[in-house]
Amino acid sequence: MHPFEKPSGSNRLANAYSLFFILVLTFVISMLLVKTGIIGFVGCIGLIITVGIVYAIFNNPKLGILLLIILGFFVTGLARYVPLAWGLTIDGLLILIYVALFFKGFAYKIPWHKAKSPLTLVVSVWMGYILLEIGNPEAQSKEAWFYAMRGVALYQWLSIPLLFVLFNKEKDLNTFFIIWGILSVLGTLKGFQQFAFGVDPFEKRWLDQGGAETHILFGKLRVFSFYSDAGQFGASQGHAGVVFGILALFKKDNFKLKAFFIFVALAGFFGMLISGTRGAIAVPALGGIMLLILKKNLKVLILGAILGIGVYIFFAHTTIGQGNAEIRRMRTAFDPNEPSLMVRLENQKKLKGYLASRPFGGGVGATGNWGQRFTPHTFLANTATDSWYVMIWADTGQVGLTYYLLMLFFILGTGAYHVMYKLKDEWLKAQIAALTCGMAGIMMASYGNGVFGQMPTGILMYVGMVFMFISPKIDHWKQKTTIQLH
Repeated sequence: MHPFEKPSGSNRLANAYSLFFILVLTFVISMLLVKTGIIGFVGCIGLIITVGIVYAIFNNPKLGILLLIILGFFVTGLARYVPLAWGLTIDGLLILIYVALFFKGFAYKIPWHKAKSPLTLVVSVWMGYILLEIGNPEAQSKEAWFYAMRGVALYQWLSIPLLFVLFNKEKDLNTFFIIWGILSVLGTLKGFQQFAFGVDPFEKRWLDQGGAETHILFGKLRVFSFYSDAGQFGASQGHAGVVFGILALFKKDNFKLKAFFIFVALAGFFGMLISGTRGAIAVPALGGIMLLILKKNLKVLILGAILGIGVYIFFAHTTIGQGNAEIRRMRTAFDPNEPSLMVRLENQKKLKGYLASRPFGGGVGATGNWGQRFTPHTFLANTATDSWYVMIWADTGQVGLTYYLLMLFFILGTGAYHVMYKLKDEWLKAQIAALTCGMAGIMMASYGNGVFGQMPTGILMYVGMVFMFISPKIDHWKQKTTIQLH
């Protein structure tokens, strides 16, 4: 019996409780409709959905993981249509899964030992450092710390143990890729609608309220789909292009699945192109280089280097396709004298001087949107960081940035080591290689944009990290099963 299934003898009682619950809920809805009309109706629908989700997660906590992945794609875009603090639903969902497991623990033994991993340790140390940042004497706002630390450390710290415990099988990895692929294609379709037909009224309002400053350049829309911004959309679609391109390259025995991977990869690269995000090109660039390294094949490495040089020459030393706005904007990423790059470098010089005497930074949440919201009078709030790593540096200092980079390279190196030396199953090796190359690409793109800690990239990263670490166990189980079958 599955550890979260009910004993068969309790089915009749469970059905009786369910019927009673439905009758009570129907009565409550009827009374609310009589008293409040359409507002009450909308509220009731929301209540029913919420109760249904809570019931489903308490019954099967793994559903919470699937919902977390799906919600990651839509949570920031929803605020354009319904102005609520949708970001806090991620916090609520993570806590709900933990509460569900707590109550499950009274009846079943929860395998928390599966979360014992070097990955859990390094992210816990990072979370501990971020907690200590509350006491940073340079910090100006505890509210800013609360909002900013979620994407920087909290979501990662809460998600990874849950993934080790609940989402750790080969079929979970396969499910993850299918969900990711479908949602990425939807993201490209929404982006194409904006690109070809313009934004809808809710998106127009968002642009009018300040979004246009960064999303309409020289009269041209930077496509953002249902993501937080064009930078996140472009990087995320480039991420999908790399991961699913690698999966398509190595899938041999299932034509339908291979066709799906190819379609998702092409849609991803198309979404990256129309986003108008120059930094997103770093994702396939470094992802491709990482794949060449993982293959350990000199001929392939040489061919890849030739291809990479060709792409560089096309963008940096030709004017081919200059009439196309998307190619023209991508080309500026290869210009060392590009004005916005000069501004970024100048800001980094200013930060270097300011942080020279502040090894622990100016406090989590001191920069970016949170700094502008809570401490708009400070130097850090008024100095653009642009880069995810520059933000980590400004907020947590040289000490924080050093540890953070070491942590990321340790995780990436673990995935690469497993692909190159540990894994024997070819398809599993391809899947982990795809995740490793995707992570390398996002790490590179995060230098130009703050994409790493935003959704959906954040949750996709966390799932990928966990499977990089547990892949040898999955591989061992697959090898053992194969031997038994023979």
